[in-house]
Amino acid sequence: MLDKVVIANRGEIALRILRACHALGIRTVAVHSTADRNLKHVAMADESVCIGPAPSPESYLNMPAIIAAAEVTDAQAIHPGYGFLSENADFAERVEQSGFIFIGPRPDTIRLMGDKVEAIRAMKAAGVPCVPGSGGPLGDDPATNVKIAREIGYPVIVKAAGGGGGRGMRVVHSEAALVNAIATTKAEAKAAFGNDMVYMEKFLENPRHVEIQVLADGQGNAIHLGERDCSMQRRHQKVVEEAPAPGITPELREQIGQVCVEACIRIGYRGAGTFEFLFENGRFYFIEMNTRIQVEHPVTELVTGIDLVREQLMIAAGHKLSIKQSDVVLRGHAIECRINAEDPDTFFPCPGLIQHFHAPGGPGVRVDSHVYEGYRVPPNYDSMIGKLIVHGADRAQAIARMRVALSEMVIDGIKTNIPLQQRIMADGGFCQGGQNIHYLEKRLAERKEKALSIL
Repeated sequence: MLDKVVIANRGEIALRILRACHALGIRTVAVHSTADRNLKHVAMADESVCIGPAPSPESYLNMPAIIAAAEVTDAQAIHPGYGFLSENADFAERVEQSGFIFIGPRPDTIRLMGDKVEAIRAMKAAGVPCVPGSGGPLGDDPATNVKIAREIGYPVIVKAAGGGGGRGMRVVHSEAALVNAIATTKAEAKAAFGNDMVYMEKFLENPRHVEIQVLADGQGNAIHLGERDCSMQRRHQKVVEEAPAPGITPELREQIGQVCVEACIRIGYRGAGTFEFLFENGRFYFIEMNTRIQVEHPVTELVTGIDLVREQLMIAAGHKLSIKQSDVVLRGHAIECRINAEDPDTFFPCPGLIQHFHAPGGPGVRVDSHVYEGYRVPPNYDSMIGKLIVHGADRAQAIARMRVALSEMVIDGIKTNIPLQQRIMADGGFCQGGQNIHYLEKRLAERKEKALSIL
């Protein structure tokens, strides 16, 4: 087993990793910025190292500082969590070249999956269903690009090969707008990702976002842990996640899950990962693979009873998977609401002092959060301050438990999106299940229009 791990992240995921390490008897090193010296996991870690000032490029994205922290504390491994450097192949490479274990996939795997064009090629070769598209990067010849779009059929979406998280993409509904859309996306991609390569896909108009969780040990063994539905989104950012996905049959789950398992074995995948799909008319279409632990991993943990972070640590220590596919059984239903420090109507971030904090409880309720009464939410990072997760015997019970839990949760002193989550849990369409990725934005637009009409 690993002896000491550097947690190269902050907030709730850093606390989540720390707890998994301590349960395995692994000592921990918390690295933190000057703005985060009062984080809960920093106080709980065996050791802590300040790696720089508040701005992320000078701290949590500072590769030499993080590796130096591992060196001075005699750590063996570095866990990147999610976000920041978690999917940076150069960082994973530098970690391993420095003699440490990177708790995640091999650098070449991260690099492959980080290039969306190459990832799609690899997945097609592995038999994973993909969205009809250009099959490679778009060139500079307008006539060729127009021909490709005609063959795919409008609407199409132009995407940056190095993009992600909803950035670097543009929907095109007509041939007249195509050439300009490609040029604009290339320019934006170059500025945002340092890579102007773009590709084209068929734009699915009413898909759901359904993803498959996998675990692989890099030694020829892989399993899937079912699917999550993450279709409740705003500006391509997930707001609510649940497992299993409404309407996915056991047969369809096993079919797509096995395809993902075989792809993991084919590419020599190591660690936890997620295959993200658009799901429309009963068919799955691969869009990308996240080579890290996901924000929404708790819903999978609750329905399978498997600790995903523990498995990451075991795999990194060189152990073969101890779980067989036949061991994975989905029980009940789980829902996660992301709790953000933001105005629930305008969505503007609301950092500041938390004057009162009360976590809900009861059967099937889990709170993953680093905040506490007297904690000051800094303005320097993502606005998510926690996750409220519930588990029930079925989806109806899970929704009922989430409603109660949200009503019990108290975070005073700053604004949060709890009122938004309460509206979602009361929404008839959400309660029905199976809504597409545009549903929440449409409901928000209708609410805004109604408010304006009253004024």
